[in-house]
Amino acid sequence: MKTMTAKEVEQQLAEGKELNIIDVREDEEVAEGMIPGAKHIALDTVEARAGELNKNKPYIMVCRSGGRSGRASQILEEKGFDVTNMEGGMMSWEGPTK
Repeated sequence: MKTMTAKEVEQQLAEGKELNIIDVREDEEVAEGMIPGAKHIALDTVEARAGELNKNKPYIMVCRSGGRSGRASQILEEKGFDVTNMEGGMMSWEGPTK
């Protein structure tokens, strides 16, 4: 499984790179703040909602600490998606949130 740090994600966004970020936390966690531009798909719905994603695009998976996004990454990888897990999750995120 590919990984990148929260700092690497933040730097790429700061450079203007268009990233496809999927936040797999629960609704109440997301309400506290998400990475701007991230799409919210709770972990327990990732498999059912995989059809909403494009297999030709790379995705960065995010959760609170990196565990659930790791599971989501495995689910999507098995379905043929190009996914990267953001290590440390939102606990490591120092960038802006919306």
